[in-house]
Amino acid sequence: MTAKLTAVRAGALTTVQDAGRRGYAHLGVPRSGALDAPAMRLANRLLGNDPGAAVLETTLTGCAVRPDRDVTVVVGGAHCPVTVDGRPAPWGAPVRVPAGAVLDVGAVTAGVRAYVAVAGGITVEPVLGSRSTDLLSGLGPEPLRDGAVVPVGTPAAPVAVPAAAPWPGPPAELVLPLRPGPRSDWFAPSALRTLTSATFRVSPHSNRIGLRTEGPALERASTGELPSEGMVLGAMQVPPDGRPVIFLHDHPTTGGYPVVGVVAEPALASAAQAAVGTPVRFTLD
Repeated sequence: MTAKLTAVRAGALTTVQDAGRRGYAHLGVPRSGALDAPAMRLANRLLGNDPGAAVLETTLTGCAVRPDRDVTVVVGGAHCPVTVDGRPAPWGAPVRVPAGAVLDVGAVTAGVRAYVAVAGGITVEPVLGSRSTDLLSGLGPEPLRDGAVVPVGTPAAPVAVPAAAPWPGPPAELVLPLRPGPRSDWFAPSALRTLTSATFRVSPHSNRIGLRTEGPALERASTGELPSEGMVLGAMQVPPDGRPVIFLHDHPTTGGYPVVGVVAEPALASAAQAAVGTPVRFTLD
């Protein structure tokens, strides 16, 4: 029989995430999936899982779970304390958690989102080919609640664990490469200069749908309204207040505010770990 994890402490926001559900944007379904995909993949590889196996993604305050059978886990992504029944355990490396013991993933000390991978992967029922929670559409499992139970798959054969894993640190300054368009002509030339010369900051209103920024407003050249059009991962939409929003994995697939540019997908992993107040600069790609 395979193991199950019971949530002892669900934390501020803990969701099941994997590589996401691709290919359904035309139906109004975004990709979803782990915001820091490299962290998810590395945690899985250290356990011999498929790189895209489902994990728990925590937000700021971590979570605590109790397995009903012995399991091996890796906690990575944002830096945080890890304990097993109150005893310190390694972060970023495989940890054996005995049946009935409590794995506690503490509040982050740097970064935003930690990833809890379990040997065998989290095996909640997939929806449209993915086990990811989509906060915008409500697809996939609900965010973890105290007392919730999630199943774990059968672990792969043991793998050789490297002496050190290349876990990147969270950004002290978030530098995002931007490709202008498709609606950059809706903005005054001064707005584009502001976008690439000013320093913005991560807003506390950021979430899995979008990274919101605080800073100078971008002046529009056109005051008209756009019909809703398709939105892609990394699109930088500018609402009426003029402060850019970078769409992350749970973003809407259509929108009516002009998109001044698109941030390349590889840069979004750093955005997932940028804490509130982190300086943000945009560079032309």
